[in-house]
Order: sequence, then structure tokens, then C-alpha cells
Amino acid sequence: MKRTLIITLIVVASTLVAMFIINKLTTKTDDDHLFTEAEKGNFEISISASGEILAENSLEIKAPEISMGRDFHASDLKIRDIVPEGTEVKEGDFIASLDKTQFDNTLKDERERLTTFRNNLEMKKLDTAVILTTLRNNIRNQKHSLEEAEITLRNSKYEPPTTIRQAEIDLERQKRLLEQRERGYQLKVAQAKRDIATQTMWYNRIDRRVASLEEVLAGFTIKAPAPGMVVYKRDRRGNKIKAGSSINAMERTVATLPDLSSLLSKIYISEIEITKVIPGLKVEIGVDAFPNKKFNGTVHSVANIGEKLENTDTKVFEVMVKLDGSDPDLRPSMTTSNKVIIKTFDDVIYIPTECVHAGIDGIPFVYTKDKTKQIVVTGESNDKNIVIERGLKPKQVVYLIQPENAEDFKVKGEELKTLFTDKATARR
Repeated sequence: MKRTLIITLIVVASTLVAMFIINKLTTKTDDDHLFTEAEKGNFEISISASGEILAENSLEIKAPEISMGRDFHASDLKIRDIVPEGTEVKEGDFIASLDKTQFDNTLKDERERLTTFRNNLEMKKLDTAVILTTLRNNIRNQKHSLEEAEITLRNSKYEPPTTIRQAEIDLERQKRLLEQRERGYQLKVAQAKRDIATQTMWYNRIDRRVASLEEVLAGFTIKAPAPGMVVYKRDRRGNKIKAGSSINAMERTVATLPDLSSLLSKIYISEIEITKVIPGLKVEIGVDAFPNKKFNGTVHSVANIGEKLENTDTKVFEVMVKLDGSDPDLRPSMTTSNKVIIKTFDDVIYIPTECVHAGIDGIPFVYTKDKTKQIVVTGESNDKNIVIERGLKPKQVVYLIQPENAEDFKVKGEELKTLFTDKATARR
């Protein structure tokens, strides 16, 4: 029984010691979450934004140009087939084909019209030749009749006056008939020339139209103008142009062949922060496809006019970041993470922004672990930390949140209030 009692006491004592240790560790862990140390080092103000890679320069692959004077327009063009995006092609390789259904029917109709006009023109020439031959024969016969009338008149000089007069009248009539037939022949020739010229004009017009349509349809098979990697073009809504897409009348580009030796990262910055971004700022770039690789770049250009992206209410500005050098692994449309470095400071003291509080007077202060309400002079800040110009030392421990007994803390740094007031006045 004595042995059992000893064992029980040992177990109870071990349990109490374990609970004490666990309590201490838990309390320490909780305390660690309440505090942080003021750090000294390089401080960076930056803006982060996601983006995508695109080539600075690229060669456009376009559909054939469609004249607006024809029965169909460029808006009627649709892509029937296109090579997969990212395909490496050589000059002259197949890129895409356009749907010819509607335009083949148009060409068929125009060819039928051309055949009809050709037949009509040939028939008109034949009819004209027959009619003019008949008219010329009539003129020739009339000349013979006139000659006979002249002979009759000459032979009637010994006849009675009535017979002579009758011969004269017949001669005059034959002359008038010859003049009428010659004049009618001339009018018929002029009319035939006009009719044939008109039909020839229409025939040539349709012939040119057929040739033009054949030339356009030959361009419906689009080939690579140069070697490179095919990248789909995006429409105004940002959607990629692919099989089944319609070609915009004002923008006939189907795809592009980008120059991969010079790449950009296109990002969008909100109108609140865009005033901080200027060309030449350094940018740290990450690519989602290669998480272990980091790239450097600089702000290449900043848009002067803002825009609203789909499904967003805020206005943003397009910013182009140019990557330093090139990398064979990088491809257009890859997603990027971009950190635009606005400013950097060397050897400054900084703490998390939530550590800094302010009273009604607006003077900033922090709570330190040694039960002090320390007035501080703040400087620049980023999305996480803020620079402390006066009031804290490196490694000094401060509260992350306001402590429960904050009213019992001793106030220090009253002399810094003047610096804060002067600084606020200078800012105004």
C-alpha cells in the first residue's frame, strides 16, 4: 500500500510539472504574437501588380483586305482553321484558313453572270454583222436602181415631155432612197457601236470583279510571312482570335509572330498609385511558370489615359515594363508578378504599420514592452511597414496591438512633439 501511494504521488507531481511547463510555453507563444522588434536595414516602397508577357515588336499576320464596295465586307470573314498557338513556323507555312462558303457562292454567281454577258456580247456582234450586211446590200442595190433611173432619163430625151418628166421624178425618188439608206446605215452603225461598247464595259467590269474575287479567295489560305512562333491576336475585349472567330473590318490581324529578343510585361496600376510610377523605375519580375527564376526590368512607358477593365469599377492605367535581356524559356501571355520599386532607403529603423497609433492630436506613438507609451516621428511607409525617424532603437520590442492596460503606460518622447509639428507644417 505504501508503494502504491508513492507511485501515485510521483504521477501527480509529474502531471503538475508538465501542466506548468505547457502553460509557460503557451503564455510565451501568446506573448510572442503580441510583440515585434524594430528592425534596422534597407527599406523599400513598392507597388505590386500582376501582368502578362508580350513582345515589344511583332510581325502581324493579316487576312486579305476586302473592299467595302463589294457585296461582302471584312466583317463577314470567319476563321475556319488555325494552327495551335505557340507553333513554330517557317516562312510560307500554313497559318490559317478562312471560311469560303459564302464567297465561293458569290464567285460562282459572278462567273455565271460573266458567261451570260460574254454570250450576249458575242450574239450582239453576230446580229449586228448580219443587220449591217443586209443594209450594205440594200445600199448597193439602191445604187444600181439609181443608175438605171439615170439611164432611163438619158434615153427619154426624144420622148414626149410627160415621159421625160416621169423619168426625172423616178430618178429623184431613187436618189432620196439611196440617201435614206446610207443615213440609216450610218445610224445603225453608231447604235451598234454604242450597244457593243456598253455590253463590253459591263463584261469587262464583271471580268475584273471575278479576277478580284479569285485573288481575294486565294488569300483565304493565310501563310507565314516570316519564320517565328505563332501567337493568337486578342480582340478589343481581350479574347483570343481562334477558329470560329470573325475578323474585324478595321483590324484584319489573325495572329502575330513576336520578336522574343525584346519582351515586355504589361501591368495595370490603379489611379491612386499611378502618380508614383514613372519611366525608368526598377522592377522585380517573377513568372508563374518558373517560380525559381527572377527577372529584372524597368518601367518602359506609362499610359496617359486611364481605362476600366471588365468586371472592375476602378480606373487603371496601363504600364509597360521592359525586361532586361532575354530568356529562351519566356513566352508571350505568360503570367507575371511585378514589383515596381518606387523608393529605397538605407539603414533606417522600421516597424509594422499596425504598431503605430495616434491620438486626437494626430501625434503618432507606439507601446513598448517596457510599459512605455513612446512618441515617435514617422517617415515613409509601404503596404506593411513604416519608417521610424525618431523615438525607437533597433531591436526595441513594441506591441503589435494596443495593450489592455495602456492607460498605465508611462509617456516618453514629449520633446518629439515639436518635431512632429514642424514636419506637419512643412508638408502643408
